[in-house]
This record gives sequence, C-alpha cells and structure tokens, in this order.
Amino acid sequence: MLKFPMTGPGLHRLENELRQLRSEERPAVIRAIAEARSHGDLSENAEYHAARERQSFIEGRIAELEEIVASAEVIDPASLSGDTVKFGAVVELLDEETEKQASYQIVGVHEADIKLGRLSISSPLAKALIGKKPGDSVSVPAPGGDRTYEILSVKFG
Repeated sequence: MLKFPMTGPGLHRLENELRQLRSEERPAVIRAIAEARSHGDLSENAEYHAARERQSFIEGRIAELEEIVASAEVIDPASLSGDTVKFGAVVELLDEETEKQASYQIVGVHEADIKLGRLSISSPLAKALIGKKPGDSVSVPAPGGDRTYEILSVKFG
C-alpha cells in the first residue's frame, strides 16, 4: 500500500472533514432525496437530480478520504532537525527578482494549501528546495519564465 507523508495537523483536518461528511452531509442529502421523491415524478424533478448529484460527490469524497487517512504516514516536523530542507521544514525564501520574502512549510500532497503557506512536497518549488541549505539559490520553472529564490532559513517544529 502506498503511504502518504503527512503532518499531524494535516491528518487531523482530513479526519474532521471525513467525520463531518459521514455524520452531517450524508444524512442531510439522504433526507433531501427522500423529500424530493415525495414530490412525485422523478424524471422532471430538479431537486431530486441535484440531491443525487450531491450524494454522488459526498460518497466519492468519503471514499477518497478513507483511503488517504488509512494510508497516511504521520511525520512530526518537531522531531526533525538539521539545516537542509526536507519534509516538514518551514523555509523562508527571498524572491531574487521581486525582493519579496515568503515562508512555506513543506507538507504532504493532501494537506497543501498555498494560501496558508503549506507547500506540497510534490510541487516544483518544493522539489527544487529539498536538500538545499540557507544561502543556496534555486531556480524554478514558472509560466512567466524561471523564478529564482534564495533560501534565507530552514526551521523545524
């Protein structure tokens, strides 16, 4: 079975989403289907078709989350150390073109959220950063041309 590296908080978020889908969303859509059925002819019942579509989405997401949670390999960044970038590291970067600084934590594919500073381990930027140290520069292909970043710091925990 393929294991997915993940932080503890990332796994917790996915488990909460799974619990909410099972305990709230699934029963609500079942009630909506039952109510729509009571309105008669199902072939022209838009509420029924919308509820069935929602049910299909919910069941698919539940199956997906069950697989991810079952195969998650939790890695605690606080237990890691060193000065090279690896999974769980919080990396402070300087965009050499714009002089803007940004901070990202390297996390698992299923918990990545760039708006929250969580960068997927499989992203081009994370792949370029892995194994590098503060002071190193990395070049990453981007739609507008290559971007170059300097690693300012690497922290764990």
